[in-house]
Amino acid sequence: MSEKKMTSSRRHHLKSLMLQIAANWIEKEKKDIAAAKQAYMAEHCPAPSLGGDQATLMETCKKLHALIDKVDEERYDLEAKVGKADKEIDDLKIKVVDLAGVKKPALKRVRMSADAMLKALLGSKHTVNLDLRANLKQVKKEVKEEPIEAGDWRKNIEDKADRKKMFESS
Repeated sequence: MSEKKMTSSRRHHLKSLMLQIAANWIEKEKKDIAAAKQAYMAEHCPAPSLGGDQATLMETCKKLHALIDKVDEERYDLEAKVGKADKEIDDLKIKVVDLAGVKKPALKRVRMSADAMLKALLGSKHTVNLDLRANLKQVKKEVKEEPIEAGDWRKNIEDKADRKKMFESS
């Protein structure tokens, strides 16, 4: 259970050894990469034969220019294909969003006064101060002010007949 801690000098020594080994591996990798490049170039690109007159050099230059033009055309064609593919991908992304639909967030209940609602609808420039509760109280009071006499049924029938005539005339 008692594990001895490593001393700082031992830890420093091990760390420096690991760094030396890693540095050696990196050097070896660099040499391997350089050798692989050299082998590839020797295989695919033979050394140019520059010994000769000016006509052979001109012909070699023409061949190189023809190869460069061919590579440029292929690069241009591939760029056009990639551009079309990117545009198609963007269109498909838009279609996916349209088909999936935009999810609307759940609405929250908000308690607002009538004045605040009108201000939100009409904007802050229009200020409308309505006391709707006071109007309701006035309507209720008006209704209460009319006493209904249950005993005078003839008067009620006449009132209803007058209303019927009003609707029929219009």
